[in-house]
Amino acid sequence: MKKIMFISVVLLMFGITFAHADNDKPITVDQLPQKSQQFIKQHFPKEKVAFAKLERDFLETKYEVVFTNSSKVEFLKNGDWKEVDCKYSTVPVAIIPSQIMKYIKQNYPDVSVVQIDRDKRDYEVKLTNGLELTFDLKFNLIDIDD
Repeated sequence: MKKIMFISVVLLMFGITFAHADNDKPITVDQLPQKSQQFIKQHFPKEKVAFAKLERDFLETKYEVVFTNSSKVEFLKNGDWKEVDCKYSTVPVAIIPSQIMKYIKQNYPDVSVVQIDRDKRDYEVKLTNGLELTFDLKFNLIDIDD
């Protein structure tokens, strides 16, 4: 009986945690980490912010900024960028690691980058021709999807 009661309490705790895990909160750009604010000023100086929000999931906290031209930047809790998605324009070249840009220019000279995403394992880059390239952290190409 004690075992059933303990399991019930644990499941209840997880239920409460998950119920509060998806907690998005609108914020102002001034409430972003300083590193994120500087990134926006440097790479998107002419873009107007449509909205910014703080996203708290079960295991992570991140920020999202959407511009009026529909471009979007996601930042990690520490202010580092995680994803840049420029739906109707191109990702600023200064954001793209030079080794990745060199590969793209050599192999796909007539395309641009519209999205870049990085995490602890790799970089994913989406091109205007629809290809998605994945590079490891040493900038070696490891996958191509179309």
